[in-house]
Amino acid sequence: MTARGWFLFSLMGVVWGIPYLLIKVAVDASLSPSMVVFTRCALGAALLLPFALRQGGLLGTVRAHWRPMLAFACIEIIGPWFTLTDAERHLSSSTAGLLIAGVPIVGVALARFFGDTEKLGVRRLVGLFLGLGGVAVLTVPHLTGGDARSLGEVLLTVLGYATAPLIAARHLKDVPSLHLTAPCLALAALVYAPAAAMTWPSEMPSATVLAALAALGVICTAVAFVAFMELIKEAGPTRATVITYVNPAVAVAAGALFLGEEVTAAIGVAFTLILAGSVLATATAGPRRDVRPGLDEPGGRSIRERLRRGPAPRPGDRGEARAR
Repeated sequence: MTARGWFLFSLMGVVWGIPYLLIKVAVDASLSPSMVVFTRCALGAALLLPFALRQGGLLGTVRAHWRPMLAFACIEIIGPWFTLTDAERHLSSSTAGLLIAGVPIVGVALARFFGDTEKLGVRRLVGLFLGLGGVAVLTVPHLTGGDARSLGEVLLTVLGYATAPLIAARHLKDVPSLHLTAPCLALAALVYAPAAAMTWPSEMPSATVLAALAALGVICTAVAFVAFMELIKEAGPTRATVITYVNPAVAVAAGALFLGEEVTAAIGVAFTLILAGSVLATATAGPRRDVRPGLDEPGGRSIRERLRRGPAPRPGDRGEARAR
C-alpha cells in the first residue's frame, strides 16, 4: 500500500474507532436512535454539500449513478447507522466496536461470492485471521450484558458495512468522493427527519451530549466518509475494511480513557495481534514472473534443459570445432 493509503488507513482507524463512544454518550442521554442518526447525517450533509456543488456536475453524477448510490446509502448509512445506534442502548460502546470487527471476514466472503478479482494471497489471509484472533481476545471478556436483538442488530450492521464498499468499488469507483457522500448523507437525513421530529428532546441536551453529536457529525461522518471513499479507491474494498481491526482497539482505549474501563493484559496482546494482522492483510502481492516451459531463459532454452545439455554454443564455436 502507498504512503497515502497508509495515511488514510491510520486516519480511518482512529476516526471510526470513536463513534461508538460518542453514540453511547448520546443514547445514554435518552436521545432516540433516529435523532442521533438524523443529527449525524444532517451535519455531515450541511458541511459537504457546498463543496460538492462547487466541484460542479453533482446533479449529472446523481442522474447517471442514482441506482448504485441509492443502494450504497441504504446499505452503508440508512440501515446500519440506525441498527448500531439502537443496539448501543443495551450494549457497551466497547462491545459494539469489537463486534464490528467482523466486517473484513464478511467482506472477504462476499467478495469471493460475487466473483471479485482482487487477489487474496496467503499473507493477506493470514493477516485477516490474525486480526480476527486479536479481536477474539478482546471480544470474549466483553460479550456480556447484551440481548439477542442488540447482537442481531450489530450483525446486520456488520453485513451492511461489508457489502457497501464492494458496491462502491464496482459501480462507483469513478464517482468523486464528495459527489457520492454528500447526496447519500442528505438522503439519510431526509429519511430520519420525521422520526427525529417526533422524538425531539423536550429540553436542551447537556454540553457534553451536544459536543458528542457535533464530533459525530463533523469528524466521524463528514471528514471520515470522504477519507474512506479515497481509501477504497487507493487500497481496494477488502483492504479498506481492515480498518475495523484497528477500530476496536481505539474503542477500548476510548472507553478506558473516558468511561474508566479497565485495560488488561489481554487488551495489550490483542493490540499486537490486530496491528500485525492489519499490516499483513493490507500487503500487496509481489510481482509475478511469467514463466513458461522452455521460455524462461534467453534463446528459448529452459533451466532444466540448460543443466542437462550444458551452456549454449557461442557464435563461431561450430566452425572452430570443424577447423580442429
